[in-house]
Amino acid sequence: METIVIIVHVLVSLFLIGVILLQSGQAGDLASAFGGMGSQTAFGPRGAQTVLGKATIVCAVIFMLTSITLAIMATRTRGVSINSVLSHTSAPAKSGKPAKQ
Repeated sequence: METIVIIVHVLVSLFLIGVILLQSGQAGDLASAFGGMGSQTAFGPRGAQTVLGKATIVCAVIFMLTSITLAIMATRTRGVSINSVLSHTSAPAKSGKPAKQ
């Protein structure tokens, strides 16, 4: 089951990258973003949602769901460990000399 979720997760992430790269930018530079578009909104007027925009939203939701699913599967199969990386290191050796300043 975990393998299927990983495969779906990788495929959705690759598709999400492609969909985002295919989209056009949001109306130019910073000067046009704040007032240059002739609208009262901060980043200019928004048109109708395109097919690529809808595909981005769907892919993002699927990506988040598979991420959460994989995280839950990982904690259930391996158990939640409270230990940190630093708990596995040894303590530095103490010397009788004071530190030089």
